[in-house]
Amino acid sequence: MNNDLAFDVFSRQCPSRATLEHVTGRWGSLTIGALHEESLRFNELRRRVDGVSEKMLSQTLHALERDGLVHREAQPTNPPRVDYELTPLGRSVAEQLLSLIHLVEGRMPEVLAARERYDVEREGARV
Repeated sequence: MNNDLAFDVFSRQCPSRATLEHVTGRWGSLTIGALHEESLRFNELRRRVDGVSEKMLSQTLHALERDGLVHREAQPTNPPRVDYELTPLGRSVAEQLLSLIHLVEGRMPEVLAARERYDVEREGARV
């Protein structure tokens, strides 16, 4: 692997664009955030990421595993037990992502006020 390559997410051909989409998409960011807390089995993760369908969670986990952010550990038991956890790379990404999540959560009163002002202004413009 050549580490001298310059990656530019703004370029259509850059492979970092797909990874950024996997990480910052709704289900990817929530999955990474949930796995930052602890290793989880599929159904535990599905309960933690409220609203995600089984299909979307499966697709999200596959993409994050392919990108090297999530490790899937299958135990040879009956029934099979599969645990998901972040890789060191995934942990690093999760820490940055959680900073953004906490920033957004902490500033929600301002966001909600801005939405209300916007909606009032738009409603006034329609009258």
